[in-house]
Parts: sequence; C-alpha cells; structure tokens
Amino acid sequence: MKNILNADKLHEECGVFGVSVTTTEAAGITYNGLLALQHRGQEGAGIALLHGHIIYTQKNLGLVSEIFKQKIMDTLPSGNMALGHTRYSTTGSNTIQNVQPFVKEYLTGRIAAAHNGNIVNAKEIRQKLEIRGLNFLATSDSEIISSLIAYQTMITGDIKRGVCEAVRELSGAYSILVMSSDNKLVAVRDPHGFRPLCIGENENGMAVASETCALDSCGFKYVRDVEPGEVVVIKNGKIIHNEIIMKCPRKSLCIFEYIYFARPDSVIDGLSVYEARVNMGRVLAKEHEVDADIVCGIPDSGLEPAEGYAMESGLPLMIGFIKNRYIGRSFIYPTQIQRENAVKLKLNPLKVNVAGKRVVLIDDSIVRGTTTAKVISALRSAGAKEIHMRISSPPFRHTCYFGTDIDNEEDLIANKISIDEIRKLIGADSLGFISTDGLKTACEKCKLTFCTGCFDGDYGIKVDSYTKRILEEI
Repeated sequence: MKNILNADKLHEECGVFGVSVTTTEAAGITYNGLLALQHRGQEGAGIALLHGHIIYTQKNLGLVSEIFKQKIMDTLPSGNMALGHTRYSTTGSNTIQNVQPFVKEYLTGRIAAAHNGNIVNAKEIRQKLEIRGLNFLATSDSEIISSLIAYQTMITGDIKRGVCEAVRELSGAYSILVMSSDNKLVAVRDPHGFRPLCIGENENGMAVASETCALDSCGFKYVRDVEPGEVVVIKNGKIIHNEIIMKCPRKSLCIFEYIYFARPDSVIDGLSVYEARVNMGRVLAKEHEVDADIVCGIPDSGLEPAEGYAMESGLPLMIGFIKNRYIGRSFIYPTQIQRENAVKLKLNPLKVNVAGKRVVLIDDSIVRGTTTAKVISALRSAGAKEIHMRISSPPFRHTCYFGTDIDNEEDLIANKISIDEIRKLIGADSLGFISTDGLKTACEKCKLTFCTGCFDGDYGIKVDSYTKRILEEI
C-alpha cells in the first residue's frame, strides 16, 4: 500500500554514490553515502563492490537500512572501490530487475553502472543493441545505458573511451557512475547538466555523489561539481583524467532540485539549497503579500521558504505542524474514517500556535491537490481562523522527461481548473504560486541556467513524442 501522504508529491528518480580509496572500507562508505541520499529514492537500493578484479553486487527493494543489515554487510568482501544507487522508479516498474547498479560483462572485463536521470532515446538505443545480440532483463533505461557502455568498452578496449562513445549516443538527462574491473571509477554528466553530480576528497581518496550532503556524511570535503558534458576518471583515490567531451550552449539544471529534491544542507552548482529555498520565501512574500498573523511551513521542504516569507514580511514564524518521524513508507487504514484522518498520522497541527490565527501556510508544490486539502482541513480543525496558501514553485502544467514522475499532463490540477478553483478545492482563503521569473531570481547564484519545462514547457532539448511508459511497452 502506498503512502498516500506522498502521493501528491513529485519524486526524483535516484541518487548515486561512488568511492575510490586506498583503504578497504569502500562498501561501508558507500552504505553511509546511500543513507545520506535516501531522500532521492525509497523503492530500492544496491551496492557494487570491486574486490581484486571481481565485482560483487548486493541489491534489493526497500530502504537502504532494510536491505543492508549488518549480516548482509558482513558478507561483502573488502575492497577499495564501490558504487551505489538508491532508486525511485520513473522509467521502469518497481521490480528487483530494475534496481541498480547494473553489472554487465564483455569479452575482456566487467563494469557496474549507476544512473540518475532519464534518457529520451532509450527505445531506439535498445533496439540497436538487440540487433547486435544484446539481451535485456529489465524495463529501465539505466540497463540500456549500462549495456551500451559495456558494448562500447569492448569495442574501444578502454573504459574511458567506452563511456565517452556511449554517452555521445544518449539524449536526455544523465549523471552516471561506472566502475570497471580494472580499478577505475568514471563519472560523467550530460552536457545540459540536468542532474547534479559532485566530487569530494579526503586523505584516503575521492568520492562522487549526487549531492554534497553525502560527501559531508562520509567525511569527504567537497572539491567541485562535475561540469556538464565532463568525464572524470578516478583510480586509486586520485583523478587521473578529466575532460569536457560534449558542449551545449544552454545549461539546464532541473530547478526542482532546489525546490524539493535535494537536502537543504547540500550545495548544487555553487548555490546552497537552503539559501535558495529561503530566497523563494522572500520572493513569495513580495509577489503574494497578505494580511495575516503568523507564517508556518509544511515539513519538510516548506520550512525554509516559510523562513524567507517571515523574514521578508515581518510576520512571526511559528511551528504549525509536528511531524511524526518514525512512520515508515506505508500506513494501514482499516476504516474510511482512518483514511480521511491519515494526514494526522504524519503531520499533526500544533493547536496552541494556530488556533484563532490567520495563517500563511507554505509548501513546495501542488500537483494534484489531494494532500494539500487534507493538510488545510486538519489546520482548520485545529482552530486556524484563515489559511493563506503560498507555494514555492509555479503551477505544474507539463510532463517532465528527465527523471521526475510527472507523466500525464491531464492529471495535473493546474491543467484542469483555474488557480481560484484550486483554492476552493483545497479549502484555502487565498492561494499564491511563485512566478517562474521569481523562482529564477531566488536561484540566481547558481552557476548554471535552468530547465523549467514542467512549468512553462521550455525544456531546452527536443523530446519528440517520448513517454516514460515506452520501455514497459516494448
């Protein structure tokens, strides 16, 4: 049973983490890195470990801590290189066959690969590889990427050249880590820079991760981001080669990384996620001022914009909800009444703060409106006099093709009804979304420009008639 409180949120496809060190603790470091990236995917996780010239893998469905219990970690051999992945399924169904990393063999070696993003020409690449005799077990574009890299490595005789040749055939979003049986860790990011990827180092070696919070958690000091279109090769804990292999005039980092996906303690392409979210709140206060008594944020990603709104408006920032942090991924609702009150299992209004108050309530997004309506209803039951909803992202109107689970545009509430009708549906006294220009202003310290396609249809890349269901229809 799915957690209905998360059903009205967008989900990112995954997080990746890789490490090359001079010690033999690569598996444990990777486990800790995946724990730090758990927010990027909760459906499955895996670790691939290099021991000698042999790649060992352990992966399954579930949370990182559920899969890698101590008895499982004890079975993994020692090794100085590993990579890991934590997954949310956008392309490909949630099955064990689609859990990463994918390990692929060729005549002279073996690779393991983990991928964050979405490839829009995956079907065409798969068909070409099938003609060449390659077989596929999964319905994931990540398996296609792994097979393509293995094939090109076999042809070129070198993992770096194999990765370079492979990614030149890809169209879409990808931050990829590849580990080879000849002790090399290769990181590559698409030329648009859709998904983040960063490098850290310590006295024992280097790590590459989707977010800096994972580097911090594992004792690696952030060095820099992998640049869009760059390939980086690491061996024995040091960078032995890096180059820009593809250039694109327009950079298109997914701006939703700052709104919701990333942890607030991460820094992506030069901009603190926390600072960006606070700035969003400041912009919201300028764009949608209202006469109210207090400002409250909906945990978790509404908290920082609420800070910014309070700073800019001068209204006091108060705790509006207490979050139960010990609830797992799914709840049980034996009766209709329990289902209707499900929001209180996770978010319970703090009556002493909200009763009789005019509340500015901040959240990161409204996708379908179901969860927002439940949260507002709970707040009214706690005695809130007025509820003025403010959203730190613009209305979603378009499909995302690059690693976010927005598929059918007809399911998006902003395409069904007007903003005022959304307000009535969720039960708010007023409703305001940040503008796309305001959002860009809030994130202006980022080194890259942004993909805002889910808001305005401007993706910066041709996507034709691709849909994320296409692989499952093959």
